[in-house]
Amino acid sequence: MKILLTGNTGQLGYELERSLQGLGEIVALGRGELDLSNLDQIRDVIRTVKPGLIVNPAAYTAVDKAEAEVELAMRINAEAPAVMAQEAKTLGAAMIHYSTDYVFDGTKGSPYVEDDPTCPINVYGRSKLAGEQAIQAAGISHLIFRTSWVYGMRGKNFLLTVLRLAQEREELRIVGDQHGSPTWCRSIADTTAHILAQTQASGDLQSWWQRHSGVYHLTAQGQTTWAGFTQAILDNAALAKSPVVTAITTDAYPLPAPRPAYSVLSCERLKQAFCDLPAWDDALRLCMH
Repeated sequence: MKILLTGNTGQLGYELERSLQGLGEIVALGRGELDLSNLDQIRDVIRTVKPGLIVNPAAYTAVDKAEAEVELAMRINAEAPAVMAQEAKTLGAAMIHYSTDYVFDGTKGSPYVEDDPTCPINVYGRSKLAGEQAIQAAGISHLIFRTSWVYGMRGKNFLLTVLRLAQEREELRIVGDQHGSPTWCRSIADTTAHILAQTQASGDLQSWWQRHSGVYHLTAQGQTTWAGFTQAILDNAALAKSPVVTAITTDAYPLPAPRPAYSVLSCERLKQAFCDLPAWDDALRLCMH
């Protein structure tokens, strides 16, 4: 099977290119060859490559910037997946796409299940939800994985920001009233590969996709706050001198984009259908050592 992978220089795309080896002929493209803000280029690339599966981790992820760059965020996160899904339909191809916990407003207070009402409170969340809906509306075989608080040792993410700030400051004032599940990008990639291997072992691709197409929550197990995540990062970093972590309220650190106060996702559907991910603190330890 030919697999078209977008965004292979991003933190998740990089891990997917590694994890998907052996599952098909991988055509992995970065922004230089496949710019998701250029819808015509997306069509041209898909028509040239003719993949049997499109794996799309590429996204506009600058949550605060999106409040000012609404059009660009919508084009990359909503219109681009819509074009991919249309082209996949023409080819009879399937699609794997990654979405976010930010499709929820954070008022539930217990882990969100896939069928809970969505109600994003920022532009980023709205754009990602529109992408999900476009893929579902296309009527193609698809897996949409909602994940959260994604980090790794490459690119721009919270883990690397904390490690940088730890070298510069004696105190880190970090939000302590937002709850979520930090998820290592390699866990996401390895889980995706595990699931894809199941499709190929099934012997009947068409009936496998009919049974399994849909939205799944895919995050590490357990939950913490940004302040708790920060402390765990510092504990694993074993620095000569660690800064003190002070938990602050969301109100004390105003940002352009509002964040959900509670965006923990229930992964029960994923577990029943496929597998489980490790606990967030175990995965963090693996990532950093």
